[in-house]
Amino acid sequence: MDGQLLPVLLLLLGASSLWGQEPGPGGPLEEPLEEEVLEEDGILVLSQRTLGLALQEHPALLVEFYAPWCGHCKALAPEYSKAAALLAAESAKARLAKVDVPAEPELAEEFAVTEYPTLKFFRDGNRTHPEEYTGPLEAEGIAEWLRRRVDSSATQLEDEEGARVLIDARDVVVVGFFQDLKDKDVAVFLALAQDALDMTFGLTDRPQLFQKFGLTKDTVVLFKKFDEGRADFPVDKELGLDQGELSRFLLTHSMHLVTEFNSQTSPKIFAAKILNHLLLFVNQTLAPHRELLAGFQEAAPPFRGQVLFVVVDVGADNDHVLQYFGLKAEEAPTLRFINIETTKKYALVDRGPVTATSVAAFCHAVLGGEVKPYHLSQEVPPDWDQRPVKTLVGKNFEQVAFDETKNVFVKFYAPWCAHCKEMAPTWEALAEKYKDHEDIIIAELDATANELEAFPVQGFPTLKYFPAGPGRKVIEYKSTRDLETFSKFLDNGGELPAEEPKEVPAAPFPETPENSTLEPKDEL
Repeated sequence: MDGQLLPVLLLLLGASSLWGQEPGPGGPLEEPLEEEVLEEDGILVLSQRTLGLALQEHPALLVEFYAPWCGHCKALAPEYSKAAALLAAESAKARLAKVDVPAEPELAEEFAVTEYPTLKFFRDGNRTHPEEYTGPLEAEGIAEWLRRRVDSSATQLEDEEGARVLIDARDVVVVGFFQDLKDKDVAVFLALAQDALDMTFGLTDRPQLFQKFGLTKDTVVLFKKFDEGRADFPVDKELGLDQGELSRFLLTHSMHLVTEFNSQTSPKIFAAKILNHLLLFVNQTLAPHRELLAGFQEAAPPFRGQVLFVVVDVGADNDHVLQYFGLKAEEAPTLRFINIETTKKYALVDRGPVTATSVAAFCHAVLGGEVKPYHLSQEVPPDWDQRPVKTLVGKNFEQVAFDETKNVFVKFYAPWCAHCKEMAPTWEALAEKYKDHEDIIIAELDATANELEAFPVQGFPTLKYFPAGPGRKVIEYKSTRDLETFSKFLDNGGELPAEEPKEVPAAPFPETPENSTLEPKDEL
């Protein structure tokens, strides 16, 4: 062999190990095996290596980013599996998948996952712009949310028979009448229909259907099997269809004129975005109380969209509602009015009979500013200062909190609040630790039974520190709720060192199981 070629040949042979693996005993280099996407209970189990394969294979993919230890993820798991089974039974195009985030930190970083569970919807293999999941965390809701994205979110109606079948099928049906189905307003209508899962949607451009329902212009019509039976939302020819205005219209008119408060209706009550609520407290087991409902119903129509009329049965499991308004069951029947934005409460001064006339007059008086709000306050307990945690009420709050010789740390809580119950042992331990410090007081105030006009509480628990000295200074505590951090805060005169943990958001107000439509999430 030519001596000049030998070094070149040796160099090439050596470099082969840089371009691939060494030849195996069988001879040529073996191709790496293609990664397989695993499946568990009908759900794809994805990793950093297999996500790309799943996106290529499935044009509609909902992915749950979870942690094995997360309680909310564990609660979601059976519903997620049921949703996968529902979609599989329909041979739907959409598939469900999940990613164990602690095992796949690269994916958590790529998709900015900061809490558990996080669900994202990937369409047509687009990895860079997934859609955040906004639906309910139960099986049928998950499946329906996906159906409305994979298929049309509204049924196209061709004739009177199809329209009749759709309208008769549900209590609330929304039909868009559009002369041109390619108009941009139709896209707005369909986009809204994707997320309004508690309503059924249809649309049509058929002239005979316009004539059948007495329409001459583009209109969205809400058909319902109660109250007025129908509500029309004409499309503005100049401005077009505004999704926000249409959404508010549908929320308002899909509700009964009078709604009974319970765990099923309360999410809708708060989602309706009507700030003024009029509540009639009655005992539904008593005939004289039930007779009042007719007058309450009669007064409601003129206030639709402005005041939400709600019936609270004091004989049902509504103790927390009674507590919030400072009422006892035996005070029923009675009326209360509240603005849920300001949380101001109003009581009917004249305890006369509840009639359509008295109900309407009360509403007009409150809306017109003729009635002053009331503030709850309990009597001062005789032993309010005998325990390490001092008991404050509306009537002794000012005297204690603004004592210029004391540093007062106050927990504003609600008896039914899960976050407050969880924190209670720590608060007791803190009071025990500082019980011999004459200048430090650890106290608590039931904010559902005692309202302070100067300190409206927007979340439970709320923690406020009132330092000694003049000036009525108030510091809101927003850091970690543990004994060590509380102690550092008190020892440092109401401040924390810079390295202390980040601010923790307060619980939503009011924090009740009934007014929450989405489950809370665990932070990373």
